[in-house]
Amino acid sequence: MTQSYEVFLGCAIPSRFNNYESSMRAVAKELGVKLIDFDGASCCGTVVLKSIDEHSWLSMGGRNLALAEQRGHDIVTPCNGCFGSLKDTAHVLHDKKQLKAVNKVLSGLGLEYTGKVKVRHFVEVLYDLKDEIAKKIVKPLDGLKIAFHPGCHLIRPSNVAGFDDPELPNKVDELLELTGAKSVPWGLKLKCCGSPLLIASEDIATEILREKMKSAKEAGANCVVTNCPACHTQFDVQAIGLKDENDESLELPALFITQILGAAMGLDSEQIGFELNRVSLDPINDILGL
Repeated sequence: MTQSYEVFLGCAIPSRFNNYESSMRAVAKELGVKLIDFDGASCCGTVVLKSIDEHSWLSMGGRNLALAEQRGHDIVTPCNGCFGSLKDTAHVLHDKKQLKAVNKVLSGLGLEYTGKVKVRHFVEVLYDLKDEIAKKIVKPLDGLKIAFHPGCHLIRPSNVAGFDDPELPNKVDELLELTGAKSVPWGLKLKCCGSPLLIASEDIATEILREKMKSAKEAGANCVVTNCPACHTQFDVQAIGLKDENDESLELPALFITQILGAAMGLDSEQIGFELNRVSLDPINDILGL
């Protein structure tokens, strides 16, 4: 049975990471998941706004939830930030007082939210289809050693995200290993990538990234994989030219989970968007079949 979702892309993916969107759509099509473009989407509200004005944050997120509810669809997003914000909005709006206040705002737009919409990260949908994914693997990625970085909002706060163990997450690692790759354990897997600090102190954000990349390399990884566009900014943009204290390169090929799955499924490399990755994929070209 075909699954259908309104796909909430957020801001960063359409503007900066077309390889994530393209590979997500290609993998979804291969698995029979129908992605409906989210008509009328606005900003998710973002956790930054929540720290400044919670009511405005709830109203912005609530509007998106109400639009999807009005059309009778659940929401899926490939963005950790949008997932965290919209999932948290839905969680907070279980409170009747908060819901009433938001619906007062939404009424001026001809909308009402009643709490029927579910918000899912795309990797949640993939995990539910892991048996189908296993059947689709035609190009095993033997030799690929992945340092997987889940990002903060996919698993925390655990009572809101509800997807995986916040201390020992392994569900996405399971998906990655269906491809024949190895998801290596690494010491700083759960540490923040530093991306939120880029607007405040690029130096501190870079130092956090340097520690992450050293940890990944010491674990024997030959690439970094994530499911978050903000985190990918660190690994595939900020990491360009990054070196350790001995002037040794800390660059590693950085990919999205959908690119890994797409490659193992034998999908066209243009659909997967490998040419849009910034850090060179040369070290793993043979494994990826490029």
